[in-house]
Amino acid sequence: MVELVPSILSSDFAHLADEVAAAERGGGTVIHVDVMDGHFVPNITLGPPVVKSLRKVTSLPLDCHLMIENADDFIPAFADAGANWISVHYEACRHLHRTIQLISQHGMKPGVVINPATPVDLLIPVLPMLHHVLIMSVNPGFGGQEFIPYSLTKLSRLRELRQQMGLKFRIEVDGGVAHDTIAAVVEAGAELLVAGSAVFSSGRAEQNARELLAAARKAAESNAA
Repeated sequence: MVELVPSILSSDFAHLADEVAAAERGGGTVIHVDVMDGHFVPNITLGPPVVKSLRKVTSLPLDCHLMIENADDFIPAFADAGANWISVHYEACRHLHRTIQLISQHGMKPGVVINPATPVDLLIPVLPMLHHVLIMSVNPGFGGQEFIPYSLTKLSRLRELRQQMGLKFRIEVDGGVAHDTIAAVVEAGAELLVAGSAVFSSGRAEQNARELLAAARKAAESNAA
């Protein structure tokens, strides 16, 4: 089943609770939180205190995407703040297996993210440990970027691996997900659709979310037929 995962990176932080509520009314079922450290990616965003504040205003799962170095040092703090899902970058984790274990030990659902230039097959050893895999369809660090078409091939390959290995992890996509790309990513295998600018940038979060989710569900139905 496809789900819309609104990313607060593009929201109005002065009215964050209202923005999240509007996206939820529009059909968003998971809230995506982009965490950037200015080292692994060329931007700085937010951390556990914002997650803690979000936890007070929504019951939806909080999907924290850690675009940071030394993720192990911060996993306990995100757990304490109320994060439900944590995803870490393959490219940033020196001991990925250990980091995934740490996430699970803190009661959160583990995910791994790969950048556009990272092959999907590198994840084969850890796929059985994962709740979700996030394919970056832009280079991480900034919202509003253009979708990288090769990401569709990676999504399809990941779906193929899941079937071959008899696994149940979810397939997530992040970057450039909008009205002109959402059907293609769903057809390629994505189920968790992270959208930031397409939901929040115009101040119409509820309507935008509803329209995006309708387009995604239409594509999923056509794909299943």
